[in-house]
Amino acid sequence: MTDTVIQAEGLRRGYTGGFEAVRGVSFSVARGEIFALLGTNGAGKTSTVELLEGLSAPTGGQVRVFGLDPYARRSEVRPRTGVMLQEGGFPSDLSVAETVRMWSGVTSGARPAAEVLELVGMGARASVRVKQLSGGERRRLDLALALLGRPEVLFLDEPTTGMDPEGRRDTWALVRELRAQGTTVLLTTHYLEEAEALADRLAILHEGELVLTGTPAEVTATRPSRIRFTLPAGVPAGRLPLGLRAAADGPRVEIRTDRLQGALGELLRWAHDSGVELGGLDARSASLEEAFLDIARSRREAGAFSAGGAGDDHGHNHGHNHDDLMAGTR
Repeated sequence: MTDTVIQAEGLRRGYTGGFEAVRGVSFSVARGEIFALLGTNGAGKTSTVELLEGLSAPTGGQVRVFGLDPYARRSEVRPRTGVMLQEGGFPSDLSVAETVRMWSGVTSGARPAAEVLELVGMGARASVRVKQLSGGERRRLDLALALLGRPEVLFLDEPTTGMDPEGRRDTWALVRELRAQGTTVLLTTHYLEEAEALADRLAILHEGELVLTGTPAEVTATRPSRIRFTLPAGVPAGRLPLGLRAAADGPRVEIRTDRLQGALGELLRWAHDSGVELGGLDARSASLEEAFLDIARSRREAGAFSAGGAGDDHGHNHGHNHDDLMAGTR
């Protein structure tokens, strides 16, 4: 993965009233890579993605997709991308198949409706009206439309919201298959397990600024691993070796450490030499969720968090739906 397909440099986006949702964000995405944008509500994820999609022009910095400005040269960039928005805005009285055929009319080289619906597991629901679909099924229909034109770059904004666990896993498998075929994927998600399972690299945004980038393993490595166990009755946590800093809640002990293997080895040697049985022993590296929450907590404690409105970008209504995407399609 050497070709840069998406490039953001010093990206900024301001709104009327002086609020700046994106403040100097820079990152790049390579061809065939899955890149995740993470952040709390109001972090600027959706505003950033809309700039990458060419739905809005940045107020500062620049963005390039395929080396082109996606806003100024929308007619060249848009046909090569697929976009799955948070809200589809479909006509509720159309059937699933009719919706796909309508979208096919503005997409040259579109896959057959039956093919794309089978791809997202909606083949059996082709004759059902949109208004009768569950939330998860609507997300699958959103994904079908995003894949209709065989995009080189796929933007997924909260792709599995409302899906049941099976639907979520099926979507993950599809996204991995698309990557294997060379599709570049940029996604936002509130499901940290999803980012950990899919992303080759990720970026964490907070209040419009990029806080941390790297692979999921690199991000989790910035946070301590943990060892948990229960001591038998009559063995206080104070008997543990001094090198093991432990927080005890009665007999239950948790050790946080940056040297998991060494600390675990020290603990097991002590337990063996002392004849102590460690109940429920569990040792693991930090998960992406733990790392994310730790980052959020530390910034909040530093006074970085402010009380924003609900939803991404402090409640600013982006108002984009599939009608916005029709402009510039093939």
